[in-house]
Amino acid sequence: MKFSEQWLREWVNPSIDTQELVDQITMAGLEVDGFEPVAGRFSGVIVGQVASVIPHPDADKLRVCQVVGGDEPVQVVCGAPNVREGLKIPFAVVGAVLPGDFKIKKAKLRGQPSHGMLCSEAELGLSDNHDGLMELPDDAPVGQDVAAYLGLNDVTIDVDLTPNRSDCLSIRGIAREVGVLNSALVSQPEITPVAAVHSEVPAISVQAPQGCPRYLGRILRNVNLQATTPLWMQEKLRRSGVRSIDPAVDVTNYVMLEQGQPMHAFDRDEIKGGIVVRMAEQGEKLVLLDGQEVTLTSDTLVIADHEKPVAIAGVMGGEHSGVSEKTRDLIIEAAYFDPITLAGKARHYGLHTDASHRFERGVDYQLARDAMERATALLMAIVGGEPGDIVEVASEQHLPAPRSIDLREQRVADVLGMHIDRTTVEEILTRLGLHVSKLLKDGWQVTVPSFRPDITIEVDLIEEIGRIYGYNNLPVTEPVGSLGLRNQPEAERPLSAIQNYFVSRGYQEAVTYSFVDPKVQGLVDPEREGIALANPISADLSVMRTTLWSGLLKTVAYNLNRQQPRIRLFETGLRFVRENGEIDQQPMLAGVVAGAQVPENWANGRRNADFFDVKGELESLFSLLGIEVAFVAGQHPALHPGQTAELRRDGHHVGWLGTLHPQVQKKLELNGTILMFELFLNSIRSGYVPNFKEISKFPEVRRDLAIIIGDGVTFADVERVVKQHAGDQLTSLRAFDVYEGQNLGEGNRSLALSLFWQHPERTLNEEEVHSLFNGVIGALQEELGATLRS
Repeated sequence: MKFSEQWLREWVNPSIDTQELVDQITMAGLEVDGFEPVAGRFSGVIVGQVASVIPHPDADKLRVCQVVGGDEPVQVVCGAPNVREGLKIPFAVVGAVLPGDFKIKKAKLRGQPSHGMLCSEAELGLSDNHDGLMELPDDAPVGQDVAAYLGLNDVTIDVDLTPNRSDCLSIRGIAREVGVLNSALVSQPEITPVAAVHSEVPAISVQAPQGCPRYLGRILRNVNLQATTPLWMQEKLRRSGVRSIDPAVDVTNYVMLEQGQPMHAFDRDEIKGGIVVRMAEQGEKLVLLDGQEVTLTSDTLVIADHEKPVAIAGVMGGEHSGVSEKTRDLIIEAAYFDPITLAGKARHYGLHTDASHRFERGVDYQLARDAMERATALLMAIVGGEPGDIVEVASEQHLPAPRSIDLREQRVADVLGMHIDRTTVEEILTRLGLHVSKLLKDGWQVTVPSFRPDITIEVDLIEEIGRIYGYNNLPVTEPVGSLGLRNQPEAERPLSAIQNYFVSRGYQEAVTYSFVDPKVQGLVDPEREGIALANPISADLSVMRTTLWSGLLKTVAYNLNRQQPRIRLFETGLRFVRENGEIDQQPMLAGVVAGAQVPENWANGRRNADFFDVKGELESLFSLLGIEVAFVAGQHPALHPGQTAELRRDGHHVGWLGTLHPQVQKKLELNGTILMFELFLNSIRSGYVPNFKEISKFPEVRRDLAIIIGDGVTFADVERVVKQHAGDQLTSLRAFDVYEGQNLGEGNRSLALSLFWQHPERTLNEEEVHSLFNGVIGALQEELGATLRS
């Protein structure tokens, strides 16, 4: 936000110099990037008037001028294309010194004497414009010092505002801050309603009230846009970094800088049927004021007539409906647009305008009518015209709701580290425009004005008190706090234990973005729709992740593309899913494995990791955590149909393990076998509580068993049946041999088991063990169709 110090001092004029003012604004949280004079340093330049112009006898592009400025006319040779009789211009007399220490002397140009120099804006250091002479108004007093006439004893201050302080994107907002900081009176121009002189009003229809809760329009007839914008307005715009274009555009820009309300003026004759505020149709075309043609998307709010779009709402108007010297009737608009609806739209079309900069950060939703009246009065003073009534279309349910916040006196003291007198607090809040509507026993009830959308909670009010009171006036105190020991359930394992386990297994911990590419996520989790971001960083980071695999697979691709032969990554973090209309954040543990199972060395071959390697590592993790998790054959759209296991604990789903599906792998352009797992952290962190168990002093009994089972029977099924029927004294079950051969028959395999029994208090006898052993054999035959191998 650039502004002129003189313009600011028209509103509030504290008894401090420029440096103090700049320092004060910075310390109030509105950082000043810099300040500089509005013009270069020069002397001896006066208001001159061209009395006559004749061609140079020896040069086609030069003119010989007689210039009035002092006691007598003097001759000046000039090559500017806009020099003409009667023109008033800055005239550097002989002896003048221009910016860059350029001294004006008597000279001869192609044989003609020249006593002085007629100046452009660039030659005075006012701007970069050197296309022609700087034209002064017809009422400029001839002979007066130009610096004094233009008020060039001024500086431009450039404030770099944080996005939350949209209220200070105007002279009105900055003046309010300076007034509060200096306890000075703020004088703002009086805005009075302009009476209508005709009954014609624009037809306005708002079809997207969520994006445009308030829209105002007014017709101004019979304007003269060939009039010239007053010099005082041109100068204020120039010193704010805005180029003067024509009276209609200049007035809307002026009101935006002064009041903070962006506005736009349409040529009424180019608006067919009326104004419609709606969402764009996908693929609609619009040629903007800068000549650029854009293809609109369906999530873009537009201002349209009954035939076509005429502007991107809150960003830029269209070329077709723009005003020109031929325009006779105007439609002036002022609106409040929802910041979320407009967020990122200007950047999407490669634009950044003063209007979008303000609307995206939040404009005062109560300001539009005052801005409309102010702009109408200024336009009528410059271009004349006949105003009609203001038409306002508003949706109260979509406008921001008024906010009231309770502020506790003790909380102010706790946060700022000191007690501030109640009267001082009330004065600060009141001068900031906040209304202290009700005194509470231990504080205040504060109503937030519409121009401060950034104040939403109690600490926001405390921040305002602190910065206005002065950060330098707050005491330097060290924070004091007590650290109590938290109860940690012994059965719940810390996250660090899981992380340390994977690190000890050669994994690297990864931290990926919570927002991911929707295309990648659609491949690995097609059954869930990602939650779209309202204002994404980029198109490939536009949805919240529903699985940690999305980020990990991109990391795998990055490493494979750089010839990494062994990749083992794990990550703990949140996934974001929509459950019953609410966003649920679920802690997850995920991992990916690709390449060699162990680092290449002289003692190990180059065997790549397979499904059972990762399964074994997870089983070791579950053993460390003290939980039992079953691996059950399952189906997942991102995993290989024959190499997928669903992980279950006590019958409940806790995760997946498997090999990446070949089709998904091909689309992601990954090579080799990619193994993946993902678990719900909260479902595996709670295990058993370790306890002491006395070692038995009595002998252990072992029985071996060989059975023939179908190849569709898993070892988990065998283990379950054995443990159910082997009794409480079974201490261990081991599979020590697996055999498949033609002599067993197609679809069969032989499984050899060892069963171990041991009683803690006595020696088991043969009859007990024999009975339990036979019971296991019978159960295996009955439940799994097993047969004893002879």
